[in-house]
Amino acid sequence: MSRPDTNILHSLSPELSQRLKDLLDQALLEFIRPNSVSQFAQHASELEKFREAMSQRNSNDDIEFLRSFRESIPTTNYDPYRPFMAKFFATPCKESDVENMFAPGLPYCLAVSSTTSGKAPKTFPIYRPAPHLLHHPLYLSLRHSEGSILSPSSLSFGQTLKIDFEDGHSSKVLPVCSVTVGFLRMQMNWHVEHDKDRINLWVPGKTDPYAISLVKSYRAFFILNALFALADRRVTTIRFLFASVFVNFLQYVEDEWPLLVNCIEKGIIPDIEKLDHLREPLEKHFTPNPLRAAELCEIGPPGIQGWAVRVWPDLKKFIGITGGPAAASVPKITHVLGPSVAMQSPCYGSSECYIAVPYFNGDPNTDFKVVPVDGVTEYLDVRSNESSERVLSAWELVTGGHYEPVLTTRNGLWRYRIGDVVTVKGFAPDDGLPVINYLHRRDGSLGLAYGSTCTESHLTNAIVSASTRWIGQIIDFTVVADDRDTPVTYGYLVEIGGEIGKDAKMATQQTFEDLMTNDEYHMAFWQGRARKPTIRLVERGTFTEYRRQKCDKTNVSMGQVKVPIVLSDPSFKEWLLQKVVMEL
Repeated sequence: MSRPDTNILHSLSPELSQRLKDLLDQALLEFIRPNSVSQFAQHASELEKFREAMSQRNSNDDIEFLRSFRESIPTTNYDPYRPFMAKFFATPCKESDVENMFAPGLPYCLAVSSTTSGKAPKTFPIYRPAPHLLHHPLYLSLRHSEGSILSPSSLSFGQTLKIDFEDGHSSKVLPVCSVTVGFLRMQMNWHVEHDKDRINLWVPGKTDPYAISLVKSYRAFFILNALFALADRRVTTIRFLFASVFVNFLQYVEDEWPLLVNCIEKGIIPDIEKLDHLREPLEKHFTPNPLRAAELCEIGPPGIQGWAVRVWPDLKKFIGITGGPAAASVPKITHVLGPSVAMQSPCYGSSECYIAVPYFNGDPNTDFKVVPVDGVTEYLDVRSNESSERVLSAWELVTGGHYEPVLTTRNGLWRYRIGDVVTVKGFAPDDGLPVINYLHRRDGSLGLAYGSTCTESHLTNAIVSASTRWIGQIIDFTVVADDRDTPVTYGYLVEIGGEIGKDAKMATQQTFEDLMTNDEYHMAFWQGRARKPTIRLVERGTFTEYRRQKCDKTNVSMGQVKVPIVLSDPSFKEWLLQKVVMEL
């Protein structure tokens, strides 16, 4: 339930605006001063005007330094960083070649983006922040919980790089992993070289022993997490980065229910693939529990409303991203959790930067307070008609405006565009920092032949509304270009859980009516350049298998794979179309 927004300010007073400016100026200086001597800042052509400006000004003067930044730094995308990142993947990779590449020193790890397009994932350097920041709420993966926390964490990685030190004898191992894995390893001080030494570890308060985090099989990872979580009655918090991955978890629980209950009763680890040396430490931690097995047997697999609270009577909180691609799974999750479990998002951010924390004086599912901890956020007005996009500071924002965040980060990105669109809900009264809601990807629309550009949020809201009323409970969905007829249209591919509604075919008309509220689509339809959307249902488990394949293909962390709202990858589109079982 959302809280009243009584203390979100609609606008900033002159005093609060100045206080906000001072706060962000100081944070920006803390990032760009040390990073201005990096290899990237000294050699990238995009920063040439900045270097020229600083050569003509007093670089020790903070006001002049900030002025040079705001006047001379253009917005950037990934292209300028790519050749500098490539040096980390060179063989051999020498310390002198990559030291101070984007920020002082060597990175702790390289983060892999959770790409939803058909393009290759991007990699970004993650440098270790100051010790006092590692446990800031923005970074904290595992918050303290009174009971146990169900928070599957895959610490496996697809690649490690070796950096040879100048002494010719020693080296540093650099893992290539998701940003969440990187920060979890940093917080726990878990270095890759000593993974085998921790094989028998079980962190107090977690449902899963450390060994599960090293499992490389997608199916085995979720089945083992389900096994240990179901055996633990004391769970008070469930945390998944994306709420939709919790639905994946539930599908494995449903499919393997008899096996899971039997293993809990007898205290055995199931015979599943790719466990190898991890089986023995897991067996040490798992003992027979016939009483718990009998209790689970009486409750049954997921299905009834409030199932999770029956399985874990002390469950109080669910943490997971419920916006963007995960939005369609929310009805299923709220049904399983029941009304007594509070829901909130972990944070708002990306592989490039953690941007905002949940704003608890509003709705912690959708309201985020932008904090200058991992980077300073500036903004582009996506509704602006100006020919050249002007970068706005936080104190220049307007409540209700739609903006694209632009990031200058601790890890050495300079005015980097992430392609999201957010709206400003207001400003926090204590420090004036913006409170935002995520809307959609700026480039996430499916631009069809007639030029219609329905946003991701529009496409999502239309199918969620139609499914709730006509089809049934959505597990997941994506949208492809349906070119079976002319003109090309939006083709929804939807997976549902449970029974299909008896009037499901009405969903296509309702989805069409919702999309018609988009002016471009409406115009194109009446001009004969557009047609109604189509809805096709795919077989059960399709999107779980999609995630598994995407995880294997890209080496993205198991809990970080998203199903894109708009799918452009032709190979995955062809594969998904083979899974269609019905058209509405």
